[in-house]
Amino acid sequence: MIGRLRGTLAEKQPPHLVIDVNGVGYELEVPMTTLYRLPAVGEPLTLHTHLVVREDAQLLYGFYEKRDRELFRELIRLNGVGPKLALALMSGLEVDELVRCVQAQDTSALMKVPGVGKKTAERLLVELKDRFKAWETLPGMSTLVIEPSAGPAVSSAENDAVSALISLGYKPQEASRAVAGIKEDGLSSEDLIRRALKGMG
Repeated sequence: MIGRLRGTLAEKQPPHLVIDVNGVGYELEVPMTTLYRLPAVGEPLTLHTHLVVREDAQLLYGFYEKRDRELFRELIRLNGVGPKLALALMSGLEVDELVRCVQAQDTSALMKVPGVGKKTAERLLVELKDRFKAWETLPGMSTLVIEPSAGPAVSSAENDAVSALISLGYKPQEASRAVAGIKEDGLSSEDLIRRALKGMG
């Protein structure tokens, strides 16, 4: 099991990354909550990882905090939740928002995530309630302050943002509309994704 990677951020194509560790490039998929906190390409980076081995692929998932990886592991243990849905849940909601959502048994917040209907949301809340009893919500964790980064040209940032939203399960038209609806110029793909997800919620 690969539990952690420390190296240099070589590529960033949301939600996919490549981390160069001593000349070996590891491809990872990350939730948006991790993507927002990444340094610039070429900067050092440490991510906690989870390896999923399937018959047809070996997939590596990366998380900025250990707590995020623990949440991912809890989610994929649930019936009917695979890594893709787990990443979509973690991209739409911060860890603490998800914990509060479960504590309050709030189906509406979960139903904003693509691929989660009313029945799935209700089942997830029931199954997660016992698992989350030990989880503390940390005050202030949900409000991340992101330093504005000088993003690439807006068109490529927009394309990256649309691709990332589609990979989370949104329909191409929904993703394009959400990103096109953000009127500010010069935003990085991470900022566009974050604002689009808020707007879709």
